[in-house]
Amino acid sequence: MANTKNTSDAQDSQESPKKTEKDTAEDRPNPMQVLRHARTQLAELTGMAAESVSSFEQTEDGWSLEIEVMELARVPDTMSLMASYQVDLDPEGQLTGYRRVRRYERGRADSHRPGGR
Repeated sequence: MANTKNTSDAQDSQESPKKTEKDTAEDRPNPMQVLRHARTQLAELTGMAAESVSSFEQTEDGWSLEIEVMELARVPDTMSLMASYQVDLDPEGQLTGYRRVRRYERGRADSHRPGGR
C-alpha cells in the first residue's frame, strides 16, 4: 500500500508542476475580462447593475475602475439618481474594495470636475 501512495504522489507532482513566472503572466485575465468581472462583482455586492465604466486603469496593485450605476430610478429618466463607484481589484481581477465617490442626477453634468468625473 505504501508503494501505491508513492506512485500517487509522483503522479500528482507530474500533473501539477510548480508555476513559473511565465505561467503566472499567461494566467492573468486580460483587460476586458477584468472589466466584465468587476461589473459582475460590484452588482453582486450592491444589488445595482453597472450601466457603464467611466475609467479603467492598471495599477501597481492590480486594477482601478470607476463604474456608474443607477441608484434610484425616477420619471423622467433624466432625474434618476446615478452614482460613481471606485472599484479596486487585485492583479487576478478579484474585487478588493469599492466606495461611492459621487452621486448625481442623470441629466446633470459636472462642470467643475476635470474629465467630467
